[in-house]
Amino acid sequence: MIVTAIDLSHGLEGILNSLMTQGAALGWTLIKAFLVFIVGRLLINLVNKLIKRVLLKRDIDPSVKTFVGSLVNVVLTILLIISVVGALGVQTTSFAALLASAGVAVGMALSGTLQNFAGGVMILLFKPYKVGDFIEAQGYSGTVKEIQIFNTILNTPDNKTIIIPNGGLSTGSLNN
Repeated sequence: MIVTAIDLSHGLEGILNSLMTQGAALGWTLIKAFLVFIVGRLLINLVNKLIKRVLLKRDIDPSVKTFVGSLVNVVLTILLIISVVGALGVQTTSFAALLASAGVAVGMALSGTLQNFAGGVMILLFKPYKVGDFIEAQGYSGTVKEIQIFNTILNTPDNKTIIIPNGGLSTGSLNN
């Protein structure tokens, strides 16, 4: 009876020591991940401010400034999430592969929208027309009121508003 109590006490002591050791390791891992997150957020904010400052100094279209700023923020945030997950001890290669396959699936589901997005980027970069120009495209004609990332808004001479997807505008014929 005394021997089993002593064996039980040694067993519990071993379990307690194991829990304390693993708990301490987990605590340091969580602290490390938290520090990576805090430093990453500070760096992302710094980079965002730097990009905004650079874009303000240049004579760039306001829609391009907004688009570039949000794109950089999203990409850096995704990289930060991967870094924090890596600091927690998760294999980031499988996590990155999962993100890539999810991106392909979403890309295929949104292929028309992505075509309009890519068209918007092409229009903003190559500027075949700008706000205030009178254009004819896809059977419509009017003055460009606004160039958005997915579509372009025209005001017709008879005061109608026409919204044309940028995918067709970037690949079709256009009379400016």
